[in-house]
Amino acid sequence: MPDAVRSALRLALHTVFPPRCLCCGAAVGSDAGLCGPCWRETSFISGTVCDCCGTPLPGEDAGPVLCDDCLAQPRPWARGRAAFLYAGTGRKLVLQLKHADRLDLVPPLAGMLARAVVPILRPKMLVAPVPLHRLRLLRRKFNQSALLAQALARDCGLVCLPDLFLRTRPTAAMEGMTRAERRANLDGAIAVTPKHLDRIRGKHLLLIDDVLTSGATLEATAEAALAAGAARVSVAALARVARDG
Repeated sequence: MPDAVRSALRLALHTVFPPRCLCCGAAVGSDAGLCGPCWRETSFISGTVCDCCGTPLPGEDAGPVLCDDCLAQPRPWARGRAAFLYAGTGRKLVLQLKHADRLDLVPPLAGMLARAVVPILRPKMLVAPVPLHRLRLLRRKFNQSALLAQALARDCGLVCLPDLFLRTRPTAAMEGMTRAERRANLDGAIAVTPKHLDRIRGKHLLLIDDVLTSGATLEATAEAALAAGAARVSVAALARVARDG
């Protein structure tokens, strides 16, 4: 379709259906945008970050730097990034995607995540989401991490395997658990889908999750990938829970 025709159609559509803020629904000037107040309440992560978990750090560093947590307790993955903090508008967007069936949020949120992961992308990476157990998937109707992974892979020209991993057993909801409790809850609960074992041997994976809190789910998934022969694992989360202090 010629650009002039596409622009005319977009203008006609906006006349009938003006663009709305992704978060609150207020009128905005362009599609897939945030209004001024919602933008100001979105804590996009930029500048110096932990190269492993993506948490923002003070100061300016020319090279990769790790946070105290990742230095004290090394992660099974190599590098990680997140698009914004799980607070303010960022938290509202994640909850709307996760619990309010806002599938229209997937493309713009995947675009935000794609911009955040540029420093850790590598050619021919395989993209895969952390898995949901089938019982939770039935209740939720979709795996938001899988939708983000598929959209991000399209944006970045990579291959996505949405069913690369599976949950071998149901696990308890982890809200309020300590890091040790989360790890125990996930022990042995994630595995590589047998039909994909040959696909990941020797490959570099990019694992996608919606929210990174302690990192226990990503750790369990990364460990399963490495045990199955993956050469290297990196991770990306849409939102990063802010650390106290």
